[in-house]
Amino acid sequence: MAIDWGVYVSALPILWEGTIATLEISFCAIILGTLGGLVLGILSLSAWGPARAFVRGYVDFIRGTPLLVQIFLVFFALPVVGISLNETWSGIAALSLNCAGYVSEIVRGTVSGVEEGQSDAAKAIGMTRIQTIVYILVPQAIRPMLPAMTNELISLIKNSSLLSVIAVYELMNAAKGIIATDFVPFQIYTLVAIFYFIMVSLVASLSRYVERRLPAW
Repeated sequence: MAIDWGVYVSALPILWEGTIATLEISFCAIILGTLGGLVLGILSLSAWGPARAFVRGYVDFIRGTPLLVQIFLVFFALPVVGISLNETWSGIAALSLNCAGYVSEIVRGTVSGVEEGQSDAAKAIGMTRIQTIVYILVPQAIRPMLPAMTNELISLIKNSSLLSVIAVYELMNAAKGIIATDFVPFQIYTLVAIFYFIMVSLVASLSRYVERRLPAW
């Protein structure tokens, strides 16, 4: 069977637009999710019991429910409480909330792994628990947590494809539009797989480069 190269040529610009949208959504979500996860991670290490209980419940909910369900919950729940967001920002919010749960566990695990003597020394000079975490432990945990953060970013890029179910325009949604018009699912999904593979490979390579550049504490 002859390959219709015209399908690939006509599809590439559309898939490229979808890829740019996927990257924009993913990086917005990872930034918001990282900030939220950092706060939750610090709270999970605090001495305040209710804060630790809240973070534990939040993390358990995020890990115990499918991301697709979380997307639907955010998309349909926000209008109910008077928050009007379009499909794209609803998707970013859902991905960010999901990301924050996993990042908080990354922060908690890596910060807890920093040498206990660091905490004792900070306490000896009068620093509070939160000051010790923010100024002493977190900076030393950045390099150890980078591989796990990279995995989370890679997962987020791939999971952004689920946003097509709420009509967010990204790579998978762009592909569905082409397939609905040209009826060439094999060719288009092959291109989609290649696009995702390239994105993930670039993120992994950038992470390894940054990790080599970070100072070892």
